[in-house]
Amino acid sequence: MTVIRGATTIKQDTKEEIQSAVKELLDQIVSCNHLKRDEILSIVFSSTSDIHSYYPAKAAREAGFEGSSLFSAMEPEIEGSLKLCIRVMLFVERNIKTVPVYLRGAKNLRKDITQRMNIALDGPSGSGKSTVAKQLAKDYDILYLDTGAMYRACALKVLHAAIDVEDESKICDLMRTLDLNIEYENGMQKTILDGEDVSEKIREPHVSMAASTVSKFPCVRKKMVEKQREIASKMSCVLDGRDIGTCVLPDAQFKFYLTASPEVRAKRRYDELTAKGFSVNFEQLKEEIILRDKQDSSREMSPLKQADDAVLIDSSDMTIDEVVALIKRKLQEKI
Repeated sequence: MTVIRGATTIKQDTKEEIQSAVKELLDQIVSCNHLKRDEILSIVFSSTSDIHSYYPAKAAREAGFEGSSLFSAMEPEIEGSLKLCIRVMLFVERNIKTVPVYLRGAKNLRKDITQRMNIALDGPSGSGKSTVAKQLAKDYDILYLDTGAMYRACALKVLHAAIDVEDESKICDLMRTLDLNIEYENGMQKTILDGEDVSEKIREPHVSMAASTVSKFPCVRKKMVEKQREIASKMSCVLDGRDIGTCVLPDAQFKFYLTASPEVRAKRRYDELTAKGFSVNFEQLKEEIILRDKQDSSREMSPLKQADDAVLIDSSDMTIDEVVALIKRKLQEKI
């Protein structure tokens, strides 16, 4: 069984207003969730205490939902709560991925799903930001844009062309012919470079180090930032990187800076790489992380930096679930 939630508001407490609002809400829930009316087992309404003139359940029956069990209840009066609001829960017999529907003034109850929402997660390598970003995107059913993968793909292109990663002139020439596309399949981002899926190749340690160097060049950053901003302007998404909140999306509504000690970050990366079959040395990995921190923090263009309005989270002694839960609390506070 699945429960689908929704809510709407009315302008004034009249029978006609309630009938219109309930029909609009139920019709949109059915449409957005691709339901057949005979799949709905029951519909439960609750309305704020300032609604007296008509039962939403009666309005639902008149709107053609007479085949379901219908219930209406009045909510207790709560100071500061949304006025003239009707909430609903639809119980459906099959298991489906739900699309909640919030209309009219009720959109303010769920800004996380009714408005475009950009979440910026910055931090050094190994801080857990990518894992956290993916989980947030999954939980909020929004896009996860792996910006680091885009820079890694640029670095891989440079390595394939046998160009020195410090040769800015040749790299800029190469960027003019860069064929990079981002595809999404089963909720996962695929990085396509020159027609090839390089999602795994770009995770190799030597590509990571090259990406840190290549990404400092203005021509590379300009190309990637333009693409990232274009995507974020069209849809709700989570972006993680090193300059998302300071450069890429300085106006993002939600910004977080994740960090952890070099030892903890090296251990996380060591476990990740060995699990994928790579042979790596822990101490060397730790040295590379410290070096990359220095490179990323000291580069002239868009250095690794915590945005002034970003929430700082040290995840050294936290699990991923704990970090995600903390971020969700902070999001809800602002929503």
